[in-house]
Amino acid sequence: MALEFLIPLERLKSPKSGLLGGALLAAAACSPVHLPPPALSDMLEDRVLLDGIILKCNADPAMSRDDPQCATARIAIARLVAQREADDTAARRAEFERRREQLRQEQEQRRAAQESAQKIDAYSLPLVPVDPAQPADGAAAPPATAPGTDRAVSEPALPTNP
Repeated sequence: MALEFLIPLERLKSPKSGLLGGALLAAAACSPVHLPPPALSDMLEDRVLLDGIILKCNADPAMSRDDPQCATARIAIARLVAQREADDTAARRAEFERRREQLRQEQEQRRAAQESAQKIDAYSLPLVPVDPAQPADGAAAPPATAPGTDRAVSEPALPTNP
């Protein structure tokens, strides 16, 4: 019915037109369907599609030089490699920062432990009596004198009048 508008109905009933119509349908059915080449974003999202195009390009290197699909696939692979390298770099940087922080904490704990081991607590020291030194021969020790005088420290200094 849709063909009635294009070709009059009387012509469609003739045997020649039947053969012609059949030939047209057969030719239309056998012609390859040309799909547009996949876009770069499609290849980046669909790894199976990208792998298939790369396999096709590797199978025929002469064709792959001029084929736009192969060129697009090479660009997609380069972008995926760059993205993976950036992700790996970020992961390595994060791991480095984590290990550095862990090392800093360990060093801080060691330093605190060393400081606490070296610190002397005056309240925990044993008591030592403070006595004047006794001479070895058992004699009494001489009295302490003030510096620059011959008087003993225990004697009060008296003012002198001239």
